Amino acid sequence: MTEIAHKATVSPAGDLHTSVEAKKRLARRYSAEARFKAYGIGAIGIAGLFLVLLLSTIISQGLPAFTFNYVSLPIDLSVENVDPSDPQAADYNTIVRDALKAELPFASDRRNRRVLYSLVSSGANIVLRNEVLDDVSMLGTEQARPIPLSDFADLYVKGMITTSSVETGQGIASPVGTEGTVRILSTSNDFHEILAEVKAGLGNDARGIRAEIEAKQRSVRSLEASIPELERRVAEADGPTKRRLEERLERNKSSLASVRAQIESLSTQAENLEQRATAVNQSEQLTTNVASYLVEINGGVVKVETVDATMIEGTAYIPLQSEAAAAAGDWRIKRIDTPESSRKFSDQEIAYTDYLAGKGLIESKLNTIFFTSGASREPEMAGIWGAVVGSFYTMLVTLALSFPIGVAAAIYLEEFAPKNRITHLIEVNINNLAAVPSIVFGLLGLAVFLNVFGLPRSAPLVGGMVLALMTLPTIIIAARAALKAVPPSIREAALGIGASKIQTVFHHVLPLAMPGIFTGTIIGMAQALGETAPLLMIGMVAFIVDIPGGPLDPSTVLPVQIYMWADFPEPAFQQKTSAAIMVLLAFLILMNAIAIILRKRFERRW
Repeated sequence: MTEIAHKATVSPAGDLHTSVEAKKRLARRYSAEARFKAYGIGAIGIAGLFLVLLLSTIISQGLPAFTFNYVSLPIDLSVENVDPSDPQAADYNTIVRDALKAELPFASDRRNRRVLYSLVSSGANIVLRNEVLDDVSMLGTEQARPIPLSDFADLYVKGMITTSSVETGQGIASPVGTEGTVRILSTSNDFHEILAEVKAGLGNDARGIRAEIEAKQRSVRSLEASIPELERRVAEADGPTKRRLEERLERNKSSLASVRAQIESLSTQAENLEQRATAVNQSEQLTTNVASYLVEINGGVVKVETVDATMIEGTAYIPLQSEAAAAAGDWRIKRIDTPESSRKFSDQEIAYTDYLAGKGLIESKLNTIFFTSGASREPEMAGIWGAVVGSFYTMLVTLALSFPIGVAAAIYLEEFAPKNRITHLIEVNINNLAAVPSIVFGLLGLAVFLNVFGLPRSAPLVGGMVLALMTLPTIIIAARAALKAVPPSIREAALGIGASKIQTVFHHVLPLAMPGIFTGTIIGMAQALGETAPLLMIGMVAFIVDIPGGPLDPSTVLPVQIYMWADFPEPAFQQKTSAAIMVLLAFLILMNAIAIILRKRFERRW
């Protein structure tokens, strides 16, 4: 006892929490807590950064698809062009082309007209025909109507084909000729930068050829080193082995001669390019592998094809109004940064589009085609309405099947089913089905609904049935959790006042569980709305132009439409892909908002 009391006196309890070791332990604990908090904040920050990056990328790429550029053309719907008794039979394609020719009459030959016609959508005649059929009062008149541009013309006007810059001429420019090949002379070195860029490109080409020569010279050294060894082996060998070695030796000698000839030819090319790159007063021709230049002078546009410091020569895409000298500041040089060989919109198409824009005929409008049309091979004519209607019918079938079956199964399993091995096995399998890959349900639908029952392929009915199978486990699990969350006192009170088991469940328990059931159902439906794999398996990837009129008509859905557009190479389809993703995200956000509202609306506190 005395020893114990002595120890207590020497080491009082307070020293355990105020000693140096205790303070170090406390500091380490606080440091560990601070690190853990920093890790959590960092993880949230990284996740938020990726989310912002994803959304910003989708929005920046998708927003341009919600607007489209139209060219206003004088459309002649007189009796000569459209028969009032049968307006549908008119040749609206010719009407649109005649209106284009009226705005650009200088595009008179076949080649120029082909370029001109490519500026408007191939579906422009369909758009015009539908407008006339919807408003027959247009017949017999000539009025300006907006005609959709082609996809590349629209992208160019939006600045998504190439960037460009414009410089004002500093000298007095004197054109020679107004059509065809035109020469423009300047009293200043206005074209010196163009010439310098062309010569720099020649120098780069020469260096590239020199690098290729060096690679071939390494091949020459390798072949030269192999030939003496082969000759020695040929001298020592006999029979079939000698013949094989002789053939190999001949191939090496032939390859060596061929590579040496290639080196000689490339060396000549490189020397020629180097001489041209360093020549001072020598004009040069522009190729499609360098930036393009258009000279705007006297109301015309000339494509630069040959250049020196004070003169250019090229083709007049837009004829000049006169050969009068243009004062400094009255003419311009437009540089198109992307080489013509690297884009699908030619310099002539750019000149014609700029001409129409300069006349104020091109305007940007809401892209109603995107919201009202179905699928199309032409990007400017493609829309999401067919996919939206198909998604609606598919979700309608999914909800009609999965909600009542799922809620009924949850009520039975939670409230009425006996607790035995069979029900336990069913519960385990339902939980497992919630984790099964969605494509498995697509395989089931393909094998049973299509091959066994013979239901129509690509129909929302089949898609809805497949998605209902996939959604059922989610709804059952959510509904059981909502039913289980209702306090037992509610059941006991109802049974205590004489209610039957069914009355207790349907009059008291189920209404209180409805907020959770609605939430689980809408979450399951949102998951089904974004599914693609099971629908691909049952053929809803088909190219469907018409808008479906019911659950049995062939159709596609929004996720599949996005999948198909993402696989198309045209740049305009990439925009529409992002825009369709934005629409799909809007639907998902709306469905989750409805779930929150319903939960708040039906929520009861006890």
